[in-house]
Amino acid sequence: MLFFGYGRLNMDDTDYMKLAVQEACAAADADEVPIGALLVSQGKILGHGGNRTIRDCDPTAHAEILALREAARREGNYRLSGTTLYVTLEPCAMCAGAIIQARVARVVYGADDPKGGAVRTCFEVLTHPKLNHRVEITAGILEQECAELLQKFFTARR
Repeated sequence: MLFFGYGRLNMDDTDYMKLAVQEACAAADADEVPIGALLVSQGKILGHGGNRTIRDCDPTAHAEILALREAARREGNYRLSGTTLYVTLEPCAMCAGAIIQARVARVVYGADDPKGGAVRTCFEVLTHPKLNHRVEITAGILEQECAELLQKFFTARR
């Protein structure tokens, strides 16, 4: 869906979050939980993804993990310093751990996850003082749109 290198230096958080929402919509079209993510460095998209846990039969195939894996392969380095991760839902503990390991500088997300968010809702992994890396956080970008995608998906499944 997205092309590597897409973007320009004057795009802002809302512009990138709109692209993450597109990834979430593609996941929903594939009957996956509609969460999308992309990793950006200096205005260029290094990795992107939508949830694929069902399709891949892989509990680790969250959108954030897929974007990180793709970017690491593309860059030839598991350290992704200086990057920003855009994701439509607050990352879970697993994804927060991967974000720390990758040394992502910043996370921008849409909706809070009251049942499993590990950024500020249930846990505060990305800013925990005992960790050797802390991540700058911006929350609430396109929050309503991101939340509605999830609500619509789960309402249709009930």
